[in-house]
This record gives sequence, structure tokens and C-alpha cells, in this order.
Amino acid sequence: MKKNLPKIGIVCDVVRSGLNQFHGAGEKYINAVAHGANAMPILLPAFGDGEDITDLESLYDCDAITDFIDGLFLTGSPSNIKPDYYNGNPHSEGILEDVQRDSLSVDLVKKCREKSIPILAVCRGFQEVNVAFGGSLHQKVHSIKSFFDHRETKTDTREDQYGPAHSINLVEGGKLQDITNESEFLVNSLHSQGIAKLADCLCEEAFSEDGLIEAFSCISKNSWILGVQWHPEWQFATNDNSLKIFAEFGDQVRRAVALRNAK
Repeated sequence: MKKNLPKIGIVCDVVRSGLNQFHGAGEKYINAVAHGANAMPILLPAFGDGEDITDLESLYDCDAITDFIDGLFLTGSPSNIKPDYYNGNPHSEGILEDVQRDSLSVDLVKKCREKSIPILAVCRGFQEVNVAFGGSLHQKVHSIKSFFDHRETKTDTREDQYGPAHSINLVEGGKLQDITNESEFLVNSLHSQGIAKLADCLCEEAFSEDGLIEAFSCISKNSWILGVQWHPEWQFATNDNSLKIFAEFGDQVRRAVALRNAK
């Protein structure tokens, strides 16, 4: 790994293996940050009290984390955000939650915006950003008549699950169109939840064919946040639009570092 690379924090999931809980992030996310954004991935353990860890926030808080990282990458996950965060109804039985991740990611999103730290968010992370800024979620998009089923087929191979699922239409003149130079392209789709109400500070960047919001941004002189509902990290090096998204993220992180160092 090269020296002097910017540091991009990746919030960990808490997952069970056997009798123990582990904090971690998928290799595909780490790979995309390292090679797509040309940055050092830094895994951030989740805050909340767990089976073997308590009161982690007393050791380090979001201020301490944002003094250390230069960018934030919020990944997808098998879990969903606890509905308490957006005044939603409790999840139905069998829906996986990760309240330890929630306890870090929601506050960290707000702190990164406050400190002008760039954020790229995908899938669960996309939903976390919306919730952090006051938006809400549909818990079961497939149960709403106007939307089609955005879930993957669990029995498919991994390659098929992450294969192209539907097209998205990009907002004319939007930031994502500036990055990709596209008006429409195919994306994968592996989610059951989706945006109901978009947070006021976020701007729509793309929609699926059924009208569901697939991308948003909060980009200004002092902010760079991009969220997408699909998984651009999957085989990013062979997908031109995914390459552009991660390259732009890395460039914005380096720009933010340069501006901070110039003060």
C-alpha cells in the first residue's frame, strides 16, 4: 500500500459466527475503496453495546473518528436500520437488524457533513444517510403496488444476484450525470427497503423504472455526499460507471484533505 493515501472509514457490520460476534466489512467494499478510490480502507467497529463489548463510545466518539478519517464509505448489509430511527413500525419477524451499526453510522453521517468529510453510501448505507437527515423508508418495497420487486433471488449464484436487474434514469443536469456522463444505465438490485420520504437536504439523482429513488446527493462547496441504492462495488473494475463513481469519491476525498491542510 502506498504511503500518504487518504483514509476512508468503513463502518462495520456486527455478524454472528458460531457462538461469537464479529465486526467486519465485505472484501468487495474494501477492494473498491483501496483500488477504486485509491485510498486506505479503515474499518470502524460499531459503537453500540453488544454481547462482549460495552460503552465503546466512552473510548472514542464521532468527533474523534472524524479527526482521523478523510472520507466515509457506508456499505450494504444483510441487516436493515431499526425503524425507531425514522418513526417506523417495528420490523416483521425475521428481519435482521444491527443496532450496533445503527448507533455509529447515523451519528457519524451527521458529523461528517458538519466537518465537510465526503461520503459515499450504497444500499443500506444509502438508506442510513436518508434516515440520518430526517427521511423515512418503505420497509417492504415489493408489497407496494406501484413498485416492482427489487430483491435478489436467494437461490441464484452470487454472480446472478449481482447481475444487471433493471435500468435507472438519471436526473438531467444532476451530479451523478456529471460523473458518469450517462442518462440511463443498468444496475443490480438487492434490497427490500427503499426511500419513502427523501430528507430535505438531499437531491434526487436517479430513479428506477417504477419511480423509486435510486440515487441522491448533497453536493455543495462544503459538502460532498453521494448515495446509490445499488452495489457499484461489485466487480467495479469492469464497470465503467462504477469506476467513475469510486474515482470521483477518491478525488473528492483528496480535495477535502487539501482544503483542510490549506487552512
